[in-house]
Amino acid sequence: MTTATYPPNLSQSELRSHQAPFVNEPFLDFTDAPTKRAMQEALAAVKSSLGREYDLVIGGKRIKTDAKIVSIDPARPAEVVGIHQRADERHVELAMAAAQTAFASWSRTPAADRAALLSRAAGIVRQRKFELCAWLTYEVGKNWAEADADVGETIDFLEFYAREALRLDAAATPIQLPGERNQLRYIPLGVGAVIPPWNFPLAIMAGMTSAAIVCGNTVILKPSGDAPTIAAVFFSILEEAGLPDGVVNFCPGAGARFGSAIVAHPETRFIAFTGSKAVGLKIHESAAKTQPGQKFIKRTVLEMGGKNSIIVEPDCDLNAAVEGVVASAFGFNGQKCSACSRAIVATEIYDKFCERLVARVTHIEVGDPAKNFYTGPVINRAAYKEILNYIEIGRKEGRVIAFGKAPKNNPDYGYYIAPTVIADVAPTARIAQEEIFGPVLAVIKSTSFDDALAIANNTEYGLTGALYSTSRAKLDRARLEFHVGNLYFNRKCTGAMVGAHPFGGFNMSGTDSKAGGPDYLLLFTQAKSIAEKLGDYR
Repeated sequence: MTTATYPPNLSQSELRSHQAPFVNEPFLDFTDAPTKRAMQEALAAVKSSLGREYDLVIGGKRIKTDAKIVSIDPARPAEVVGIHQRADERHVELAMAAAQTAFASWSRTPAADRAALLSRAAGIVRQRKFELCAWLTYEVGKNWAEADADVGETIDFLEFYAREALRLDAAATPIQLPGERNQLRYIPLGVGAVIPPWNFPLAIMAGMTSAAIVCGNTVILKPSGDAPTIAAVFFSILEEAGLPDGVVNFCPGAGARFGSAIVAHPETRFIAFTGSKAVGLKIHESAAKTQPGQKFIKRTVLEMGGKNSIIVEPDCDLNAAVEGVVASAFGFNGQKCSACSRAIVATEIYDKFCERLVARVTHIEVGDPAKNFYTGPVINRAAYKEILNYIEIGRKEGRVIAFGKAPKNNPDYGYYIAPTVIADVAPTARIAQEEIFGPVLAVIKSTSFDDALAIANNTEYGLTGALYSTSRAKLDRARLEFHVGNLYFNRKCTGAMVGAHPFGGFNMSGTDSKAGGPDYLLLFTQAKSIAEKLGDYR
């Protein structure tokens, strides 16, 4: 357990690391024999740790509850990954009091020291990369490359936000008035709720948490019930890095009983959430209601998913387009808010595209992510049933051209659903409008580029999109008319990189938070202008 002391001043090495330009963490090469062996060893080591019990941690105190959250391996539902305490209404005031107590000192800790904490955490994550990849494989079913991307993005968020905090701390007013000293200070908001998703249970959870605390806020962290173990491991890394008690309070709990109560609490200053549109809107509505004793307008930072399209034009590199659509639609089984769920293909190349798409999809291997199959299970039984239901809807709304057989397609074995492609789908069909969040792709025919853009913009979402074309005129039109927060040309619509692709969407995709960009930390601060008349002061 950590003590209530705060991190020391930055060491010279930490100062140098923050002064160095930010560089994205390189991806691992699992075709390299020593790298492959290291991953296999990590999987074996983590497997021996599965099933242990984790406590709530509130103000540094370990707490057990009668009710538990049991996390399972979606590839083997009988295997328990972790057993967690279930926070409820009784823990709301405890967590808030601990966070408020820590805020009094943490908010006044120098930005350089807060940044140093993130830098140390990044170093620990880097050292334990293979172990964290293994946890992601067991708890949410990521193959090795998807797990590595999640861990790499975690490191990127920690390193990037550490540097951004120092940049924000050095902010200055555009001018200095004669006879005055003018300052602009970005100060923390207060206590915030961080509610991350299960699909990027390390990167998004760590990114929202680290952005909040590096700005001087304190956090009540309620991880996803499908991925609390990964959050617990990351919390232990923060403690190892020197996290003071109460700065982050680790509180797995039921959304209705604990999460909703934290969101509604009059002392909760902000809520950072990534998840479904339905839950995000409920959070936004609850946050907008002023509670008795509340002295501020709550801030919401919301990312709520998408119904993303890739437009494929006749002048494109067709093979590249097929590869980009497949990677975007079926990477991590389509369980990404950025995933392509609609391919909008020009009439002239429609049949050829579908033919090549089916040929490519039928070569995708489905199996145990621990053995590094490209496609593993979906996250849980409820998702399994819902996705299969959408496939049945798709059979009525279009033509199923790919639906491969998954291994032992039995929910008692694992929640496997093979990549599924449904062609000849109308732009207004349910499977073309509703977020499925699984390995299901709708293929829609477009009669012109005008038609393709109209279809791409016809949903209530606006997160990611892509266009495959070699026409400069079409690319330039798409820059203006393709209404999404993250737009890509001649590449897949997933895989946003910290620093290069600030991430967040329009419309019902959320508040366009732009995680991993230069504006993100502003969401966790408030600007204070200070003007001092120059003179003799004693």
